[in-house]
Amino acid sequence: MASLDPSTDAELTRRAQSGETGALGLLLARHQASMRAVAMSLLGYGPDAEDAVQDAALTALRRIGDVRDPEAVGAWLKAVVRNAARMRLRATREKPGLDGLDHLPDHLPLCAHEPPHPERLIEQHAMRDWIWDAVEELPPQLRLVLMLRHFSGITSYQEIAAVCEVPVGTVRSRLSQARGKMARVLLSTAAHTHDDASALTEDSRQEALETLRASERGSLPREISELWPAEAEMVGRFGRPGERIHPTPVMRRMLAAGVRQHVRHVVASRDITIWEMDVTNPAGATDPCPPTLAWLMLRQNRRVRTLRVVFPEPAR
Repeated sequence: MASLDPSTDAELTRRAQSGETGALGLLLARHQASMRAVAMSLLGYGPDAEDAVQDAALTALRRIGDVRDPEAVGAWLKAVVRNAARMRLRATREKPGLDGLDHLPDHLPLCAHEPPHPERLIEQHAMRDWIWDAVEELPPQLRLVLMLRHFSGITSYQEIAAVCEVPVGTVRSRLSQARGKMARVLLSTAAHTHDDASALTEDSRQEALETLRASERGSLPREISELWPAEAEMVGRFGRPGERIHPTPVMRRMLAAGVRQHVRHVVASRDITIWEMDVTNPAGATDPCPPTLAWLMLRQNRRVRTLRVVFPEPAR
């Protein structure tokens, strides 16, 4: 049996499913015109059609492993963009994830079970580094809303608006800009080499664990304390307007009150870090801390500039 031509859709799909990011980039570039035509047939000419194509490209990143007939990947991509366009027409409430993935048509072959965080599914397709390199290319304001919405437990527009101290409409606008820029960056960098994003996340997880352990011991080792310089500032709920509050005393007060934190999930880029924590309160606490919280840190050269503690809304 003759081998497939490497340039065919089928071969590119198989290579993409094995984790070759360049192959997926070639597929998206090859079918971009037909995907745009589908979007425009439903949404007309304008930014909504472009957004639908960008959403579909991000969907392909997560779902390429689900394509059962590699030779029909073109039809699959059209179905994905058609669904994205119809979702915009219905104007239903958008769900967390890289886009509204739970609403893909029933005839598309989907996995029966998904892990709770999109980045874990991305890891399964060996494309996480590619995606995180694209995230790092975003301006900080756009990167922050994208990381919160798509990779953390702080997902509602209202929560993100509160964290960023901007109106909900600004959150929506920044997310739209972030998705568009990210889709373009992904297409332009598909064949590049990428940093090891999993190593960055694991380093951050170890830092979180050691920070909590050392805090309970009463002293931070030098390699940790150096990441919390004197100019680091607590902002938001525990901050004081017009007064610089260092995060360390605030954390010590929580420990003294018997509140304990346990690392549940970590999201890390080079200058934005999110540590999501489960919280336990002492027995009989009269003013207990909410059961979950998140540390949102803005960094420069790894050192924390600001820390904001966020209390996500409970899951409904």
